[in-house]
Amino acid sequence: MMNGDVRVPRAVRFSRYGGPEVLEVVQVPRPSPGPGQVLVKVIVAPVNPGEIGIREGVFADLWPAAFPEGQGNDLAGQVVEVGQDVMGFAPGDEVVGYAPRRAQADYVVHDAATLARKPPVLCWEEAAPLSAVGVTAWAGVEAVLPRPGETVVVSAAAGGVGVLAAQLARLRGATVVGTVGPHNLDFARSLGITPVLHGPGLAERLRAAAPNGVDAFIDTFGAGNVQAAIDLGVPPRRINTIADGAAVRRYGVRSQAQEDAFSPELVERLAALVGERRLSVPIHAVYPLERVRDAYVELARRHTRGKIVLSLVLSPDDGPQAG
Repeated sequence: MMNGDVRVPRAVRFSRYGGPEVLEVVQVPRPSPGPGQVLVKVIVAPVNPGEIGIREGVFADLWPAAFPEGQGNDLAGQVVEVGQDVMGFAPGDEVVGYAPRRAQADYVVHDAATLARKPPVLCWEEAAPLSAVGVTAWAGVEAVLPRPGETVVVSAAAGGVGVLAAQLARLRGATVVGTVGPHNLDFARSLGITPVLHGPGLAERLRAAAPNGVDAFIDTFGAGNVQAAIDLGVPPRRINTIADGAAVRRYGVRSQAQEDAFSPELVERLAALVGERRLSVPIHAVYPLERVRDAYVELARRHTRGKIVLSLVLSPDDGPQAG
């Protein structure tokens, strides 16, 4: 659903490193697409854990901010204008995109060559995360190459990346054991995942859940999960982490993520799986853009089930809404 054209475009910005209090929703000029670009009216933009680290300055040496900095990476929306030399897209097309540090805005200029189509059967909320967590989950599964009959462990299997990685591993015929919190035990079971509580003593619980051994391990959370995989005898080449750089350096485990796998074709392939209901994208909550600070406060608690997303068509009084 759309609420018409936005007359005074908005965007999330921060002008110094810090907590969610540095985030502001400000008025910005409406951008115009250049050659090979399209202008997308953003409908939904997810929030992601890595964006917290960028905003707090944790990655300032690697990815410094250019204040005032934008925020958000993935989005779903509708093409409203096309630039010169654009073939294949027209105003009204529903799309999924990846626009680093720019996605949380009413309008985003996007290269047409890296834009994916959103199937009409998908709602905006489930389509928007596919170019980030969807592709990241795919990369993690590809890195460890699960085979039918093998046992794969996925850490944080109810989180944004983990819940998709677990499902994708199951689609390959693997038995999936997922680490979750106590409130997500039944949720994991509903997706065909064998749940195991995270926390101290994890390796022992995983041995009990997988008495024939663990063949591969996909870590989406850090906090000692790679060490647990090593303790279980999983070969480093079949361990992938997106959250423990120290373990990558120490053990030589893999670290495949979004940037290693992204393509519009892959996003559309994932969207097709969602459209066929072979892959579920759980939505934990939907916040209006003006409540972006609250969305990140909730995300930082790390107890979400699936994704938290921002809606750019809800009014401030409408949210948050449970997914």
